[in-house]
Amino acid sequence: MAISSCSNLVLLLLSLWVLGFMSVMSSAAKFDELFEPSWALDHVSFEGEELKLKLDNFSGAGFGSKSKYLFGKTTVQIKLVEGDSAGTVTAFYMSSDGPKHNEFDFEFLGNTSGEPYLVQTNVYVNGVGNREQRLSLWFDPSKDFHAYSILWNQHQVVFLVDETPIRVFTNKEKKGVAFPKDQPMGIYSSIWNADDWATQGGRVKTDWSHAPFVASYKGFDINGCECPISSTDGAVDNTKKCSPSEGKYWWDEPVLSELNLHQSHQLMWVQAKHLIYDYCTDTARFPVPPAECEHRRW
Repeated sequence: MAISSCSNLVLLLLSLWVLGFMSVMSSAAKFDELFEPSWALDHVSFEGEELKLKLDNFSGAGFGSKSKYLFGKTTVQIKLVEGDSAGTVTAFYMSSDGPKHNEFDFEFLGNTSGEPYLVQTNVYVNGVGNREQRLSLWFDPSKDFHAYSILWNQHQVVFLVDETPIRVFTNKEKKGVAFPKDQPMGIYSSIWNADDWATQGGRVKTDWSHAPFVASYKGFDINGCECPISSTDGAVDNTKKCSPSEGKYWWDEPVLSELNLHQSHQLMWVQAKHLIYDYCTDTARFPVPPAECEHRRW
């Protein structure tokens, strides 16, 4: 028992060292060093170091990264739309291109005044999604900035809120489950009207008298293996460049192949207290649970 406790302590300390090293090596950049507005430029504005995306009854807006990445971690701090934001969706996500694309989604579903924001996450692999989880947060995300992160390596995709893991998609290729590992992904965010489904299944529509709806951003950070937007040599070169190699990339350290004990407890707390919907338990949609759901720890 003592040996097991000591091992857990060592793993925790190693994890903290890696994360501490990562924070020293990576600091938030200015928006235009990493990103650029991608549509509706007249609905994108800057106030000091803050970027603001605006949604009104004419248009939403969005931005994307200048490069694509294969593995690593990306973080942005977001303050969501205040007040009655029903019908709106603010998204922060990673995605590759094409019909067989991979994608990791944070989607913040607007609310009526007094109701909680909901966060929907989804994972697409080779163009197949339908892996939604929906949860509430333990704070009001419209009152202040909070950090939203995606960590991606050969072993897992981790969604984090203020460094607390809220979801893990584990590599289960040995069980025949496809895992995203060979398509570089861009990093994007946008705000748009989705009142056909976003709030209470579309029963509550967007009240345009509250427009414009504004999402604010700061603390932009990407720490990953950068790949050219266009590559004549394609996926083979990208995979070779970004493949695991001892000491080459911090996200390939063994301590990051799974959650540490503290993170596991955090995730179990989130899932127990805040999870509202999990596709793995939706027997109406999936009479036979998807393969990645079997024997899942959370």
